[in-house]
Amino acid sequence: MAKAFFRLQKFLRRTQFLLFFLTAAYLMAGSLLLLQRSRLVIQQGSRGTPASQALPELDGMGRVGITDPGTLQNPRPAPGMDTLQEPALEQQHSPQWLMARNSELRQLRRRWFHRVTSDQEPEHTAGLRAIKHATEHKGTYMGCFTDDTRDRTLKGAVFYDLRKMTVAHCQEACAERAYSYAGLAYGAECYCGNSLPAAAARPEECNSECRGEKGSVCGGVNRLSVYRAEEPPGARPRRNVIYRGCFRAPENLTDTFPASLIQPNLTVEMCSEFCSKKEFPLAVIRGQECYCGYPTGHFSLHDGTDGLRCSGTPNASSAAEGRYCLVYQTPVQDTRCTDRKFLTTKSKVFVALSSFPGAGNTWARHLIEHATGYYTGSYYFDGALYNKGFKGEKDHWRSRRTICVKTHESGKTEIEMFDSAILLIRNPYKSLMAEFNRKYAGHLGYATDRNWKSKEWPDFVNSYASWWASHVLEWLKYGKRLLIVHYEDLKHSLIPKLKEMVEFLNVTVTEDRLLCVENNRDGNFKRSGAKQKNFEPFTQQMKDLINRYILTVDEALRGRNFSGLPREYVPR
Repeated sequence: MAKAFFRLQKFLRRTQFLLFFLTAAYLMAGSLLLLQRSRLVIQQGSRGTPASQALPELDGMGRVGITDPGTLQNPRPAPGMDTLQEPALEQQHSPQWLMARNSELRQLRRRWFHRVTSDQEPEHTAGLRAIKHATEHKGTYMGCFTDDTRDRTLKGAVFYDLRKMTVAHCQEACAERAYSYAGLAYGAECYCGNSLPAAAARPEECNSECRGEKGSVCGGVNRLSVYRAEEPPGARPRRNVIYRGCFRAPENLTDTFPASLIQPNLTVEMCSEFCSKKEFPLAVIRGQECYCGYPTGHFSLHDGTDGLRCSGTPNASSAAEGRYCLVYQTPVQDTRCTDRKFLTTKSKVFVALSSFPGAGNTWARHLIEHATGYYTGSYYFDGALYNKGFKGEKDHWRSRRTICVKTHESGKTEIEMFDSAILLIRNPYKSLMAEFNRKYAGHLGYATDRNWKSKEWPDFVNSYASWWASHVLEWLKYGKRLLIVHYEDLKHSLIPKLKEMVEFLNVTVTEDRLLCVENNRDGNFKRSGAKQKNFEPFTQQMKDLINRYILTVDEALRGRNFSGLPREYVPR
């Protein structure tokens, strides 16, 4: 009996070891197979693999998602592009078809986004070479100073570049805006001003290396490395003085404007230079008098008069008995609305800032942040935006520490996670072109002629035009509390529309702060480079397709008791 029990015990031990070995082998083989298939999908995706064959893929936040083959409609590959096969004509353009198609288009955009990121790496490398060349000029180092975040001395302009900041980059940015000093902190933040900070610090306390220049010091924690803002040797000074118009002068100019100067033979350059040194964004000229200040409720720059009253020489306004004045925008930034922070307590209402890609979401975030003083979040993570000062990009989108959260998502589940939403809508013709530009040239560039004339442009329109419509339809269907904002209305009537948005977010702001936002309305988000004049990339077939979607969305908005689309959207 004892011998039989011993044999049984020996057999069970061997079986246990064998089961453990087989389990381990099975797990290792499965892991290797998964890695191999994932690599194959990535390789095939760069050649335009149909979406229905894809396995894991990354969404905008770098999370792994699974594409549901059942939601796709036999995609067909195109060179370097994922496209979709259209259903029968009579099935297209209905709200049901548009909403069913929405998820597949979101997946396509995610793949395109990551593909473009890799395609643009050579340009990024070239940019780093250019920055390295620019760092040769450093100018005069003034020393290390304490940075008081509650009352900064260098507050004339603020710039962030958490990836490529250099001493020369900060100096040149401040010099271009007519500031005398450039201060760097935390290795990536640039501050401009015309006065040195009062409290000096020990040199060793400025110990943060510049993010874009190894071996150079860019301040430290609450410490500023301050340089004189000098133009590179041989460079011509650049002063962006902008003519704002002719306005009726306030009754008491000395009460309205904090600084003034009386100068015989006064010129625009003399007045602008004086106001820039005083760190004011407006230079106002009346005869031989120069006044400096901000837009205020008493002088809002909303009621311009006939330019003929101020025409001719800069002193022409004196001929009108001093009733009118010339107004110029100096290179100095209006700093009354540049302070921003995270919410001190978690928001009880979870608000989305939703839009179709290319509809101006980044610009709307700029306006909201400067109007409310709070950062906005994002469902995704865009390093380029984070580097430019959108610090909410790195905050988790569900942290509720931001005033609202950017999203392009429009699935039922994603929409119902939010308590309310600002739905930003833009003319689809403009949105499609803006997103195509972003796809090939980033947030601030323009796609090339080669891009527009390629096969990808018609494929892009064919896929994205329906997403523009379905995005609005799904938010109208599943959104709990909506504020509809049209991009064009926000652009033409900024303060009234921005007031609506701020009230919707349950934040109280002063009129002066809103006027400051209006004065800084563009921020750093206007596209640079050559823009083609009279450029028409849309064929008649594309217009017919887009126009049907416009009519569908317009009808849906009116059906929910919202105002319809602006007249300029209507088929052209």
